[in-house]
Amino acid sequence: MPNTRQKWPYPTWIAHRGAGRLAPENTLAAFRLGAAHGFHMMEYDVKLTADDVPILLHDDTLERTSSGQGRAADFRYAELARHDFGSWHSPAYAGEPVATLYSIAAYTRANSIHSNIEIKPTPGMETHTGERIAQLAQQLWVGAELPPLLSSFSEKALAAARDAVPELPRALLIEEELPPDWRDRALWLRCSGLNLNDRYTTPEIIQQIRDAGLSVAVWTVNDVARARQLLGWGCHAVITDEVQAMSPAKPADCN
Repeated sequence: MPNTRQKWPYPTWIAHRGAGRLAPENTLAAFRLGAAHGFHMMEYDVKLTADDVPILLHDDTLERTSSGQGRAADFRYAELARHDFGSWHSPAYAGEPVATLYSIAAYTRANSIHSNIEIKPTPGMETHTGERIAQLAQQLWVGAELPPLLSSFSEKALAAARDAVPELPRALLIEEELPPDWRDRALWLRCSGLNLNDRYTTPEIIQQIRDAGLSVAVWTVNDVARARQLLGWGCHAVITDEVQAMSPAKPADCN
């Protein structure tokens, strides 16, 4: 098996949306909790508001993870700032504000935490979102030890990020089974790696991707034994909700 470790300079353990399920996803509170469990890399979703502010939000709409309603892209940031992004999770997080890429960049850089920014465009905004988030990532992480890794299911968004800031590393997210033309897609997007769905990941697939000189990260892995298996097969990183069971601060449990 070729040594592609140099192609993955990031941590092996990545907290999904900050702290997975222990705190409201994609909030500063979740990042602080993930960091408290020893994680030095976070995966999170970023999209744009109506006035082009980059906010952390997985869904296109507000209902599931806030007190608001409707598409986030239809509101200005000042309007979204009025909503509660914590009560849906538990009373302890009532009043948690929407997080921006600006605040997340400040927190992660001050605390030596690396980022996997998933570009999560609202439908119809793929190109603009990819371009703007790449430009902002370049600006906000200027001089950082490692740049953020940009990933997306949207090839339009990744292509726009590639064209806007070609030097930032990119990973193509694969929703289900690995498509037959994955090499061509990765080459066209000039990706450094693929982020795979755990459900469809096999040792043969990891081997093929590594043989192509690309890195492999797998999501969302919530079983310690499965994480060990994937790492044993040669994947470079696992993305997890289980920030307690897979805490890097407990190496005996993870390694």
